[in-house]
Amino acid sequence: MGISAVDIEQRTIRRAPRFHPAWTMVAVAALALVAAGSFATIAGLITEPLVETKGWSRTGIGAAVAVNMVLYGVVGPFAAAMMDRYGIRRVTSSALLALIASSVLTAIWTPSVFWFVLWFGFAVGVGTGSITTVFAATVANRWFYRKIGLATGLLTAAGVFGQFAMLPLLSVLLERADWRAPVLACGALASAALFGVALFLRESPAAIGAVRYGADAETESDSTDRQVNPFARTITALLRALRDSRFWVLASMFALCGATTNGLMWSHFTPAAHDHGMAATAASGLLAIIGVANILGTVSAGWLTDRIDPRLLLAVFFLGRGVSLALLPVLFTSGWSPDLVAFAVVFGILDVATVPPTLTLCRHYFGADSALTFGWISVFHQLGAGAMALTGGLIRDVNGSYTPLWITAALACLIAAALGTTGSRLR
Repeated sequence: MGISAVDIEQRTIRRAPRFHPAWTMVAVAALALVAAGSFATIAGLITEPLVETKGWSRTGIGAAVAVNMVLYGVVGPFAAAMMDRYGIRRVTSSALLALIASSVLTAIWTPSVFWFVLWFGFAVGVGTGSITTVFAATVANRWFYRKIGLATGLLTAAGVFGQFAMLPLLSVLLERADWRAPVLACGALASAALFGVALFLRESPAAIGAVRYGADAETESDSTDRQVNPFARTITALLRALRDSRFWVLASMFALCGATTNGLMWSHFTPAAHDHGMAATAASGLLAIIGVANILGTVSAGWLTDRIDPRLLLAVFFLGRGVSLALLPVLFTSGWSPDLVAFAVVFGILDVATVPPTLTLCRHYFGADSALTFGWISVFHQLGAGAMALTGGLIRDVNGSYTPLWITAALACLIAAALGTTGSRLR
């Protein structure tokens, strides 16, 4: 019996593409995350040049950084709701435009520290806060049914790559020009990301006649509700989560996570290395190694999350991080050593590996509101980071050494490991 033209057409429609468009969305979103991440750690690089050339106080510059960090955490859940209401591409493009504008204004028109707080604190804070792990979770949820852990790991790694691995390049620009060069370089990277988002990022598989990666076309549907007020939906998701004990477990765990990563390494690793006679350039190089190792760790964590109980992974990751931090005081030297390089690699692998399993637990516990709920959990991450940044300075002033800080951080990791094992088992 011959095959009709209709049969051929139906078989063509059913044949899955060799390259699913979801991976294109991952690539475009990753570029946006790298661009946003490059703004996150640049403040530490340009602080001294601003003090020397502008005569600004470190307190004033620190105020801009504080505003930036708070907005980085708080904006996330609202940005996720706005992506549902107004579209991923529109919100992401607006955030990238804010970053581009703020980089240009910071470089060419900052007559006083007040304007630096406005451009770098508020504008960059809102821009980067809109393109964080909450953005990564939204893209992954929209485009993936299977291998969602791997997709989340890739996107999380992209953000961390922008935060740490870009530092050496930005340091070279600073040495060859002035503080404006790395700021404008971050703006140029955001421009490239904006170009990619405008051309290639799509709202959902349904927009291009596809389904999520690994989903069944017969049962797949676009359940995004674009009629709900984004502010009301975000607050509603928070109020619902506050009544769930599992939210408090994840939020407490992530507060300890932020305390033992961002609040610890961004603020205190370089000063601690300086106490041991290490040059700032050497310390920045070790931080860059941490950033590169983050990629391997986060992608691997995403792959493992698709196969292993996330609670077990969280316990192992936090336990390993705690051991590495406990050993750090005896590893410090005046320069690079094999032990310190090994620490940077191990800590980097474990640094952001906690994100994919935490996102998976959020999806399991909170369903359609998982991205919003994770956004609120990320706020606790930033609160923990800020608390550790302050606590570390107090410990150094009182004790004259950072050693108690590393021990405190190690104990915090042990508590987080215990919290990570709680909750219902995934099916």
